[in-house]
Amino acid sequence: MRSIFHAAAAVFLLHFFLTVTFSVGIRTIGGGDGSGPGFGFSEAPDYRNGVECPVSVNKEVVSSCDPDLVHVAMTLDSEYLRGSIAAVHSVLRHASCPENVFFHFIAAEFDPASPRVLSKLVRSTFPSLNFKIYIFREDAVINLISSSIRQALENPLNYARNYLGDILDLCVDRVIYLDSDLVVVDDIHKLWNTALTNSRVIGAPEYCHANFTKYFTDGFWSDPVLSRVFHSRRPCYFNTGVMVMDLVRWREGNYRKRIENWMEIQRKRRIYELGSLPPFLLVFAGNVEAIDHKWNQHGLGGDNVRGSCRSLHTGPVSLLHWSGKGKPWVRLDARNPCPLDHLWKPYDLYKGSSIKDRSSFPSSIFLGFSSFLS
Repeated sequence: MRSIFHAAAAVFLLHFFLTVTFSVGIRTIGGGDGSGPGFGFSEAPDYRNGVECPVSVNKEVVSSCDPDLVHVAMTLDSEYLRGSIAAVHSVLRHASCPENVFFHFIAAEFDPASPRVLSKLVRSTFPSLNFKIYIFREDAVINLISSSIRQALENPLNYARNYLGDILDLCVDRVIYLDSDLVVVDDIHKLWNTALTNSRVIGAPEYCHANFTKYFTDGFWSDPVLSRVFHSRRPCYFNTGVMVMDLVRWREGNYRKRIENWMEIQRKRRIYELGSLPPFLLVFAGNVEAIDHKWNQHGLGGDNVRGSCRSLHTGPVSLLHWSGKGKPWVRLDARNPCPLDHLWKPYDLYKGSSIKDRSSFPSSIFLGFSSFLS
């Protein structure tokens, strides 16, 4: 009983901390007048830069190529739209200089909501946001995807992170990749300042005490040729939902092709079960810049089988990540939330009292929520 009380107290204190906002700001870029329907989302507060924030050399025009900005890449689709909007809101709310954050959104070519509709939605919700939307051609990866333990993991857009070096403008040298089922509760500039040493390509929180063998099949480990990939390095698990990526080194090393090679082997040999994660482990595990665990408190969506509630890991928190089967907006609307789902709620800009209220949501966008309502 005492441990339950302590856990409840910790959640209350964290919730109190998260509700404190920062006074900071954003500058308008690109087209779109922000008018029209609200797409079911409230307009976010207009966070502004403080006087201590650095000013870009060309302060009149914000460019997706500006190396002085913090570049964040996220996927944007109708199925996880509510989570994506909350994630963006959380980044801006806690950034010391949100005017200096640029979002690169990757949208699926055949999403029920067209890129134009998604762009209008983002602009109506964040009128002054610095962003650009890119189109991800699903046929680039569709023939490489194998079945997974959960159908959601087979969505081609889950593999867009493999192609960031090709999708984003070549002038973008570095990016933070973030999943759509998380909220950032610290200054994103701190994560951006992570140094990638020894020519490492990516940085992420590592978990070296995890049972690494469970991420691959017995057939993989029993094959001396395949398992030899880890012989010269100490592999540690890392979650690909939060990564700092050097896109110059990524392109030079042709890491997209290295990942695709493992996906081709998977199609023939069945060496793993977990969608887009294992190929990253095969290529990078043991050669990742270790970032503080506070930057990915992952697994809050519960395990992939039972979807049970999880608690926070020990230590400080800068980012909460609902990886796993359960998503906070779904559980909150079903009135069956896990305790930590209430920490996601302050960033939710959806105006409806329930996701099942379709009246204020365009049908073209709402189609993507069908898997949650069936």
